[in-house]
Amino acid sequence: LSSSSGLTHESHRKDVEQVYLRCSEGSIEWMYPTGALIVNLRPNISPASYKHLTVCIKPFKDSAGANIYLEKTGELKLLVRDGERSPSRVYCFGYDQGGLFVEATPQQDISRKITGFQYELMSKGIAADLHTASAPCRPCSDTEVLLAVCTSDFVIRGSIQNVTNEAEEQESIIHVRVNKLYRQKSKVFQLTGESGNWRGQIKTLLECGVKPGDGDFLFTGRMHFGEARLGCAPRFKDFQRMYKEAKDKGLNPCEIGPD
Repeated sequence: LSSSSGLTHESHRKDVEQVYLRCSEGSIEWMYPTGALIVNLRPNISPASYKHLTVCIKPFKDSAGANIYLEKTGELKLLVRDGERSPSRVYCFGYDQGGLFVEATPQQDISRKITGFQYELMSKGIAADLHTASAPCRPCSDTEVLLAVCTSDFVIRGSIQNVTNEAEEQESIIHVRVNKLYRQKSKVFQLTGESGNWRGQIKTLLECGVKPGDGDFLFTGRMHFGEARLGCAPRFKDFQRMYKEAKDKGLNPCEIGPD
């Protein structure tokens, strides 16, 4: 978390402050914004790899007091307008497209304003998977499922207990009961209650029309801004079939117990 306050620049309303961030994910919080911030993302990787990175930002729900621009060689392109209210909206761009320039807007009372957003740096391939515009709800092929098992942030066997639809955010929340936890990057799935069951939530697009149903699924996906996002999710019996077929041919990309 990087935090800054504009009150220290009260006498210099046109001040521009430089911020350098080394982490691949985190957040910026700018209290009482005045002047401008230049946000320099400098991850601890080889500069040669920068061209393969995508930057995504997600403004705080109550973020206000500044416009956020994409800046390259002095040219500004508006990314997020001050006061824009788009719940869960994520803005992504290639790392080589420029940096972030956050400029305070004129305010009568800056003490009531806080500008902030979360950010993530990821490979362009992963970003494309998360934000694909073409057929985001289509079923995965056998090959895609087997690869997802190896590369996803979480892999679980579970059943759908309930689905909550959020029309405003155009998302569905899948409430999952976990029967077997193969892998999770973050502690999204946890033991709950006296029953000792593992449970968790996975988000997907509302347009995918997910509904509660019987039987087990293999849920895979990515963590994105602290939330589990659904990737491939075949019925578990279908996964068992494709895993066995690939293993018999020596074509499975990684080992995971299908039972």
